[in-house]
Amino acid sequence: MTHTRRYIDINPDDRSLALASDSIADPAAGEVLIKVAAAGINRADLMQRAGLYPPPEDASPIMGLEVAGTVLAVGAGVTDWQPGDPVCALTHGGGYADLALAPAGQCLPVPAGLDMTQAAALPEALLTVWHNIFQRAAMQPGENVLIHGGASGIGTLGIQMACAMGGEVYTTAGSDEKCAALEALGARRAFNYKIQDFEAACIDAGLRDRMNVILDLAGGDFIQKNLNLAAPEGRIVCIAFIRGFQAEVNFAPLLLKRLTLTGSTLRAQSFAQKALMCAELRQHIYPHLENGSIKPVIDRVFELADVAKAHDYMQSGAHMGKIVLRT
Repeated sequence: MTHTRRYIDINPDDRSLALASDSIADPAAGEVLIKVAAAGINRADLMQRAGLYPPPEDASPIMGLEVAGTVLAVGAGVTDWQPGDPVCALTHGGGYADLALAPAGQCLPVPAGLDMTQAAALPEALLTVWHNIFQRAAMQPGENVLIHGGASGIGTLGIQMACAMGGEVYTTAGSDEKCAALEALGARRAFNYKIQDFEAACIDAGLRDRMNVILDLAGGDFIQKNLNLAAPEGRIVCIAFIRGFQAEVNFAPLLLKRLTLTGSTLRAQSFAQKALMCAELRQHIYPHLENGSIKPVIDRVFELADVAKAHDYMQSGAHMGKIVLRT
């Protein structure tokens, strides 16, 4: 059986966006077909639109990495989900549409008390934070955690997740208003990197060589500052380089403090790896989502047809939390 789908298409000539339609088949084995209510926007979508982040060969060419909605159909071998179930999911592309496919193992229940708009803001950030702070960096209760880009969707959820798991969280953001909001979310201190040197501010606060885990979305000149602030045996995880892929770095602290410097992207990992992340999230983080101690921060919701405006808004950097499309 096939279904008619509305989706956002990219014009290859000028990279403009427009609504289009096509047909989508019933899910293959191990997949679910979701009637999408809302889709999260991520910076990777902007990069894909610009031609800088091409999707994997087996992925949908349609933008959109996370959705929330209702299961419409399930493929062979899928037993955890049934038609009618409310889910949020990490897609393999194709999220900017009113119908989307997702691997069954990358689906999560919509937490009690959250609507579809809020649920659509969860999958990409949940998996990114879980993999990098808890799997790669192995954060332990009582450790100091520095999260750059605290006002992003990843940052706002990461602050709450690290706090819920016993971390002492510090963060950076680009305005005093954002810093105040991040401290209200649970960060012990938020540093406005636009008006102060966050490294100097951390040192003044007694945090020299005290950051056990650093999640870096910035790169560029922040790389050296991260090395300088990291605690002995500290773990630095790079997941984006908004401030640049290149920097002149003194790596002496890496040796002297026995640091781990690593990085990852979520999209390149296998479905099995992502399914494991989802299972661990349901065990460790979902109780906090269900009781309301972790809650996605939604900045603004746009209609699907207004996706270009949503992209412009993300590019401006004015947002605090997630930007979501309503289908």
